[in-house]
Amino acid sequence: MPTCTALIVAAGRGLRFGADLPKQYLPLAGQPILRRTVEAFLRHPQVNAVRVVIDPAFRDLYDRAVAGLDLPPPITGGPTRQDSVLNGLEAMAGHPPDLVLIHDAARPLVSHADISGVIAALETAPAAIAATPLADTLKRGAEAGGGIRSDGTVDRTALWRALTPQGFRFAHILPAHRRGAGLNLTDDAAVAEAAGLPVTLVPSDPDNLKVTNKDDLARAEKLFLAALGDIRTGTGYDVHKFTDGDHVWLCGVRVPHDAALDGHSDADVALHALTDAILGAIAAGDIGQHFPPADPQWKGADSARFLRHAAEMVAARGGVIAHVDITIICERPKVGPHREAMVARVAEILALDPSRVSVKATTTEGLGFTGRREGIAAQAAATVRLPLVMG
Repeated sequence: MPTCTALIVAAGRGLRFGADLPKQYLPLAGQPILRRTVEAFLRHPQVNAVRVVIDPAFRDLYDRAVAGLDLPPPITGGPTRQDSVLNGLEAMAGHPPDLVLIHDAARPLVSHADISGVIAALETAPAAIAATPLADTLKRGAEAGGGIRSDGTVDRTALWRALTPQGFRFAHILPAHRRGAGLNLTDDAAVAEAAGLPVTLVPSDPDNLKVTNKDDLARAEKLFLAALGDIRTGTGYDVHKFTDGDHVWLCGVRVPHDAALDGHSDADVALHALTDAILGAIAAGDIGQHFPPADPQWKGADSARFLRHAAEMVAARGGVIAHVDITIICERPKVGPHREAMVARVAEILALDPSRVSVKATTTEGLGFTGRREGIAAQAAATVRLPLVMG
């Protein structure tokens, strides 16, 4: 089977969008557009690796967007998309794949079938791109009296919209891009055509839209969530007793206290409860099944690893975490002063927008083991959306 690398072009600034940050870093159903795009290729069994080309000025945004994903360091882009693609191809030249799929970061709705179709076409062609035939009647416009009038109908027969991914045999596209440097061509298929390479059109899902403006983003979110109609809810509960120490870990935040929590890992009772809630939502057992407390490798472990593992299991099923809610039950320490940091840390671990993370605290009015300050309990709920095709 040929090796295949996906090259995600994410170096643009998206000036037409009018946002404060490049559009590829804006949230789509709670996670950055770029992450949605990258995950689509990471999940595909015929894609061996994913490389991302970025503007280094936004490296912090990139790192947050792809946190926890198995990716090599990003590649520095150039002043134009064509320059950025060439930089990406040159970065792979030392250990080239057989095939490369070049894809716009702002097309997060690319389907498994579209990726498979382009790869399949490369078995017999040096270049193949996802495309859709034009369905609307086309008019040629002309200035007239301060407005624009129709100056005739354009025959749409044999006209197609070029989408991405655009796939190529690596040995052909790299020299084509080198020869085409400076020509200011609009897509990689044009680069291939300029080099004399035949390009196969692969019928694609018309919902494989490019997010160019805010209306596109709203439509993309609607389409994305419509495909995730299997809505699940899971709950989790955990308890840890106090022991000697000077701090506790809660929601991934180190909180000073006159005691520590006793546990095999870092004893973060809140993250343990949330991990169980997410695992419960996808019917994947509990935290102890995935990270046995008797296993010495988890002694003192950061509980963020457990939570991230649960999130990765959701992503592997093509799902998303829509919302999480944590309630910490204790008399001391006070959670309020640390709540904002806790929300931010959970959101970071799960790659969620903070608006999708809730952290609350309550006491038991002096009743029970928490009221006697013998330990801390936590309960959590998680809402997960999975594709309807999942059981």
